[in-house]
Amino acid sequence: MSSLIQALSVALDNRQALLAELHQQGTDCYRLFHGSQEGASGLTIDRYGPQLLVQSFHTRLERDDLLALHAHITAHLGVDLLLVYNDRSQGNSRIDREDTVYQADAEALQDLIGHEWGLNYRVRGRHPGQDPLLFLDLRNTRGWVKQHSQGKSVLNLFAYTCGVGLSAAAGGAKEVCNLDFAEGNLAVGKENGALNPELPTMQFIQSDYFPAIRQLAGLPITQRRGHKLPPYVRLEQRQYDLVLLDPPAWAKSAFGTVDLLRDYQSLLKPALLATADNGVLICCNNLAKVSMEDWREQVLRCATKLGRPVRDWQIMTPAADFPSQDQQPPLKTLILQL
Repeated sequence: MSSLIQALSVALDNRQALLAELHQQGTDCYRLFHGSQEGASGLTIDRYGPQLLVQSFHTRLERDDLLALHAHITAHLGVDLLLVYNDRSQGNSRIDREDTVYQADAEALQDLIGHEWGLNYRVRGRHPGQDPLLFLDLRNTRGWVKQHSQGKSVLNLFAYTCGVGLSAAAGGAKEVCNLDFAEGNLAVGKENGALNPELPTMQFIQSDYFPAIRQLAGLPITQRRGHKLPPYVRLEQRQYDLVLLDPPAWAKSAFGTVDLLRDYQSLLKPALLATADNGVLICCNNLAKVSMEDWREQVLRCATKLGRPVRDWQIMTPAADFPSQDQQPPLKTLILQL
């Protein structure tokens, strides 16, 4: 048995209780191997419903190793999952679409459906973006939102494919607004909504974060010196009962720069103002180099200075399929009671 198969065997054994619990919850989307913490840095193996998605970020897998992983997981789970391998070890972490190691079957690349917390999600092994359509490490937070959304207005910022919004709708939210800059992301969010026809209709706003959140917060939209602002969606000032702020690590637009390392406050302040009194703001930071303790203090201090002090807070950690040896997972999530 190769060292990689040995490491995978240990990972699968460690997940046995978790997978039984997830299956009972109506979830078949989860991480089976988290290589950076389980013996093969740069390798991830995820199940998305009927699909097995293997991705390498540092070193390309050999075909025999890939097929051996697939066979071992099939035997362990008792399910023959459709294999898709994306090698992202080359320049700029783009997906290698040449399939030099393994050519996925056409069936594996079709539009499929995965499940989480009893909800249906669109699954695609390949699409115009780089990342899977559902970030699995946020599953616990989506579950929390589903449990705490009854009768609330919910604003999902940097919504991506709207998993948090879908969870809120399933939890009985009276209103759900998903906001994201990318039309393609929101298109998948609309697909997710259509895959759950029993849920109420959600709202989708395609907009850059800064003009949208500053209007909602009642703040002016400033322009850079010498630069004319491009058109933007007009919104009325208002607050929501529950707000989710899950920005990317870095992004730049004509309206501002998203920089989680150097300037989280510029994202946080208007989100705080757009959260109602006695409301909840859920903040995320996915930078591994930022410690939870330092970031938490920064967030709490910013809220106090803005006159929106936090009454209570809790940390939401990823589930056991995302182990962290130092108890400092890259994704950090704070649930703030204002």
